[in-house]
Amino acid sequence: MILFGSLNILIWLLLSVAVETEGSKPNIVIVMADDLGYTDVGFHGGDEIPTPYIDNLAQGGIILDNYYTPMICTPSRAALLTGRHPMQLGLQHSVICAPCPFGLGLNETLLPEFLKKYGYATHIVGKWHLGSFTSEYTPTHRGFDSHLGFWGTRTDYFSHDTGGNHGGLDFWENMTVAREYNGSYGTELFGNKAVDLIMSHDQSKPMLLYLAHQAVHAGKPPQLLKAPQEYLDRFKFIKHDGRRRYAAMLSVLDDSIGNLTAALKKSGMYENTILIFTTDNGGPSAGFDGNYASNWPLRGCKYTNWEGGVRGAAFIHSPLLKNPGTTSHHLMHISDWLPTIISAIGETLPKDIDFYGVDQWPSIQFNAPSARKEVMHNYDDGAGAIRYGDYKLVVCCTENERNGWYPEEHLYIGANQKPYIHCGERNSSLPSCTSADKYCLFDIASDPCEYNNIASLMPDLAEKLYNKLMMFADAAQPPRNKPADPAAYPALHNGHWTDWLDKHPVF
Repeated sequence: MILFGSLNILIWLLLSVAVETEGSKPNIVIVMADDLGYTDVGFHGGDEIPTPYIDNLAQGGIILDNYYTPMICTPSRAALLTGRHPMQLGLQHSVICAPCPFGLGLNETLLPEFLKKYGYATHIVGKWHLGSFTSEYTPTHRGFDSHLGFWGTRTDYFSHDTGGNHGGLDFWENMTVAREYNGSYGTELFGNKAVDLIMSHDQSKPMLLYLAHQAVHAGKPPQLLKAPQEYLDRFKFIKHDGRRRYAAMLSVLDDSIGNLTAALKKSGMYENTILIFTTDNGGPSAGFDGNYASNWPLRGCKYTNWEGGVRGAAFIHSPLLKNPGTTSHHLMHISDWLPTIISAIGETLPKDIDFYGVDQWPSIQFNAPSARKEVMHNYDDGAGAIRYGDYKLVVCCTENERNGWYPEEHLYIGANQKPYIHCGERNSSLPSCTSADKYCLFDIASDPCEYNNIASLMPDLAEKLYNKLMMFADAAQPPRNKPADPAAYPALHNGHWTDWLDKHPVF
């Protein structure tokens, strides 16, 4: 087995040298969905909301079966773009609020900065959410050649205003406030911009396109979930208004991905493109955060360390893949994308950066043994989790965590749905885990729905994993979070959010 694995890796290295020569590097397209439920895509068994374009790419690529993200979006985006763990970045505690003067550290090197060294044109479309209190924290100062989208956490899908007592416009074209897009639906707008970038791309150089959709995240009050009427009309059969609106929003997202794929093919770029699809975290269910995603039958949702909060829908699709139409069962973390991409384009990572991400390209291409054996989910405010092999230790729970299975979600799933995840059996003699427990242990391979706390049956393993989690937490950077600064409010800046701590902020 060792010789076979080594031979696979050797073949991969030789192919990398042969294929990824200068001038033929593949285009990289990363599509990130926001707050997508695990079971809301067809390739995970969802049948209530058709996602044909997403499913076609997933089923024609490699579905990532054991793929994990942080439980909320700022940490996920930071891990994706740096290849480092949020706890290494000081971004493990909550998200960056619009008036909060902190961001992803300027000492970090981002994926577009790496790729520019190898001749890539780099573009971001959509959501940033990694800091904007000064211009040097914004996308076009962090390696991206262009940006159309918003800097903060959420906006209205049509007006692109953040709403609330201190709301204002958050929409940018590079470093210019972009007021002219008022009335254009965000998901369609971002999808169309991505198509335009592909069709106008100078193919003498490779492209990085990071399409960070706002869908299906809730927007601003009073109507958090919005979609064009034609999409709402598609789902009249869904009686729950919030779920119907969520379905319409996801359908727009799916159509935009269909348009993106068509543009790649029409432009001739498809054959040399690696397309990555990922959610940023689990879906917010049952009205949490104003939304109605389904992670059924997984436990928990966004903002929890349960599988429903951190087990993500993801796949990779490319004509360059050696084994399309398969499923990878290797453990994978969102931070793995940066080293995997660098490997896929035939380059190597610098040795002076402590990456948490590992190179998954040999595993993706040849099912070679993965370098990842564990995933540190997070540890913050006394709650956390670690996955090690088949087992997961959970230190439970912060007061606001949603720790259940949302039995009401049967209202949100189709009558014929066969869940991708099979839960296993509940053992009534075992506890399910509460905040009264020091920690809880689950066998995720046989109990992915986290029914049965087996810590009492495997105390040595539980203590070992707890100690590993505490060691990682002890080495973590302190959270970078800072309180809101009233000087940021749009009322002081011509009605829009801006880089308010710059000497000359955009006005």
